[in-house]
Amino acid sequence: MKIDPRNLAAVVSSRLRERRQSLGIRQKDLADLAEIAVHTLSNIESGKGNPSLEVLGRLMDCLGLKMTIEPNVPRDTSPATSATTQHP
Repeated sequence: MKIDPRNLAAVVSSRLRERRQSLGIRQKDLADLAEIAVHTLSNIESGKGNPSLEVLGRLMDCLGLKMTIEPNVPRDTSPATSATTQHP
């Protein structure tokens, strides 16, 4: 799935909120588990907050989520484009 970088916060906040709700966890309970304030979680879920990677990691861990970072364009591994150096 390709995500527009300008939309990343909205996508992440939506996924966190949807996962929390699907698990039947209240905001207060998730905030307590992740050791953040309820208003911080509320701001994150509404797209108003910008969590640090540490906070995002704690929330994802509590919700059983993982993040994958990978190239969005397949790498060309054909021999013609591979950089090889031959030494005499």
